[in-house]
This record gives sequence, C-alpha cells and structure tokens, in this order.
Amino acid sequence: MYQREDVDGGSAAPITDDGYFLTADHVLERLKSGRHAFVIYHFDDTLVTAKARIVWRSATADVALLHASLKTPYFYQWTPPQHWLPVGTRVIHGGIATGLKPGSGKLTTALSPEYHFTGARKFEIDIPLQPGDSGGPVVDAHGDLVGINSAVEFLVPMDTAFFVDSEGIRPNTRMIADLIKRDRARKSSANLAVE
Repeated sequence: MYQREDVDGGSAAPITDDGYFLTADHVLERLKSGRHAFVIYHFDDTLVTAKARIVWRSATADVALLHASLKTPYFYQWTPPQHWLPVGTRVIHGGIATGLKPGSGKLTTALSPEYHFTGARKFEIDIPLQPGDSGGPVVDAHGDLVGINSAVEFLVPMDTAFFVDSEGIRPNTRMIADLIKRDRARKSSANLAVE
C-alpha cells in the first residue's frame, strides 16, 4: 500500500537560481482554480514565502514544475543524466517533515542513464518518508539531485504494518530543462509586450 498523506502540503526542490521548483503532483491534488501554491525558501537565515505558479504538472508521473518570482541561489543540480545509479547508491532525502534531520539510506532500484527512457521513472529508497516529505529532494553523496520523494510503501499484515520502501520520481531532465526554457521565453515576450 502506498501512502500519500501530504496532499495540500508537501515539499519542493529548487532546481534553478531563478525560482523554479520541482514537487510531487499529488501535493497539488486538491488545488482548485483560483487558489495559489506557495513555496518557502530558506535564504540568508530567513524563510521567504512566495506565491508559486504551476508551470506544468503530470498526475501520471506524479511530478509538477512550479515557478516563484524569487531568487534561489541555493538549488540542486541533477546527477549526470548519462550515469548509471546502481542499487546501493547512497542517498539522503529531505522534506518538511524530515527538516534538519535528513534520512540517509540507499537506492533499492537502479536508475539507468537518461537516454534509456523518455518520461519519468520511479525508483525506490530504503528510507521511510513522513507526510510532508513528498516533493522533497533525494540527493546522492555528492549533493546532486537524483529525484523527488513521492510515496511510502508499507506491508499491512493482520495486526501491524511495517515499512518496505519509499518511492521517488526522476523526470526526464532534458524535458524539464525544455519546459523551463519555454516558460522563460514566454515570460520574456510577455514582459516585452507590456513595455
């Protein structure tokens, strides 16, 4: 059974220096039109809250791309898309629930180089997630972004549940970069039209 208890509140990972964030789509599941998503970003010992616009989302991949009008000088770089990430690769995950005590563990499924896939891929880690961690970063030992937290799996026998694995999502990084490039161009031409 996969649990996704953090609808209406979760985490996001900054992936550029100009306010683009990746999160799990199910975090936005109950977002109705007219409501806004917000991100909280820690910078210069201050928590900054900003309204975020949804740039793109995929319910099937459980990934969403957000943009907030703020500078995000501390952001995650992707693990190289041409590298294999084998089972046993050490990882750390973060999120709102995890806070300053990130969980560390390893990949329990391998991730092949990006040219082997076109869409998003699920992977498993042996670190339990808490409600609020969805959308938070999963990083390797070098601090590079492997993907984002998505769900946690428990086996539920008759009288007790026990943790099996947590699930992460790695989108196609070229597709995400292209979405960001197109969104920046759209915003730039909209700004020129206003001038």
